[in-house]
Amino acid sequence: MDLTLNDTEARVLGSLIEKELTTPEYYPLSLNSLTNACNQKSNRDPVMALTEEAVVRALDSLRFKQLVVLSADGGRVPKYRHLLAENLGLLPAEMSIICELLVRGSQTIGELRTRGERMHPFGNLAAVEEVLQELIQRENPLVTLMPRQPGRKEGRYAQLFSEIPEYHEDNVEARPEAARQRVVAENDRIVTLEEEVAALRNEIFGLKQLMAEFKAQFE
Repeated sequence: MDLTLNDTEARVLGSLIEKELTTPEYYPLSLNSLTNACNQKSNRDPVMALTEEAVVRALDSLRFKQLVVLSADGGRVPKYRHLLAENLGLLPAEMSIICELLVRGSQTIGELRTRGERMHPFGNLAAVEEVLQELIQRENPLVTLMPRQPGRKEGRYAQLFSEIPEYHEDNVEARPEAARQRVVAENDRIVTLEEEVAALRNEIFGLKQLMAEFKAQFE
């Protein structure tokens, strides 16, 4: 695709799609509602903490790329809606898959079915795979199947609006627990203090030697 999105733009676009499909009564979204949607802790990977200013910049970029527009519904509060379905001729099932990939990153067919059910019902895994193949086989593909990782039975699918990560999180060493991180930090502080104490002792010993030599000159 020639429309490359950064992480913030992908999150903003995905959040707009999600709210249209899950809570249409509250769609289009105001800036405040959209920011909250981008930063929510559920159905997001990674969890973000975007400011309204960051969302505004993403909206301006998406509007330039003709993927988002200011709603013409009126009202005192400006509201925004996406143009993905209109511009690319996407069906609700396709939108739900793209939305999941935008807000949660690459996923297996099983994950997409389970997580996408809240936006569109999929009867079985074959139904999800059929939608994925339609998105892959378009003239300008919107989705790709990533190379299967060693030791993994299933491949993962990724959206092509953003750059595909060179390494998937599964290849990264597991993040230590918060308690372990605190213990490691505490141990590091203790080691640093011990090194500082040892250095001070050496410095005091050296000063004592100098003092003794100085006194010896007058004896």
